[in-house]
Amino acid sequence: MNRNFARLIPAMALALILSVPAVAQPAAPTAAAAPAVTKVGIINIQAAIVNSNEGQRDFEQLQKKFDPKRVELENLNKEVDELQKKFNAQQDKLSDEARGELLKQIDAKKKTLQRNYEDANTDIQAQQNEIANRIGQKLVEVLDKYAKENSFTLILDVSGQTSPVLWAASSVDITKPVVDAYNVHSGVAAPVKPAAAAKPLAPAAAPAAPAKK
Repeated sequence: MNRNFARLIPAMALALILSVPAVAQPAAPTAAAAPAVTKVGIINIQAAIVNSNEGQRDFEQLQKKFDPKRVELENLNKEVDELQKKFNAQQDKLSDEARGELLKQIDAKKKTLQRNYEDANTDIQAQQNEIANRIGQKLVEVLDKYAKENSFTLILDVSGQTSPVLWAASSVDITKPVVDAYNVHSGVAAPVKPAAAAKPLAPAAAPAAPAKK
């Protein structure tokens, strides 16, 4: 999914700072206090949302929901193309009145196409936002629990374009384990992927032509 989902995640998910409570100990009069250990992790919230079982299920359902609208827009776009080709091919042969009428039809079709596209785009973005926010809020709760259980003090989201992280070792990337934990928490089963289509059998080799005598 593109980076649009970066703006859909609640602000608390962008940089989650966790304080690990320490047990109070009497200070040793002669020993220096040990420095606090900082454990930092990174997570791609966008990828976590999209790749979670719930995210895959809900975004796929949304895609199927909008398939009829997509087909409708494609057909309308074909109508505009056909009218435009007709005009280009016949404009020199048409009367001024016929030419003007055809241009009006093309213009009306284009306006309808643009309006329908914008309406559909606004609608699907709103529903994408709803899915991302709903999953993102629950994901942050799982992330909070995971980070505390694993003694992290700082988790940074690297999915946004303005992320301050320029480089990080793969060992500190907790995206997958958090997604795994979220899948368990949500109880949503992994989507079943369609089986790969069987490859057609190669045609049998043609028999060799008999040698001429």
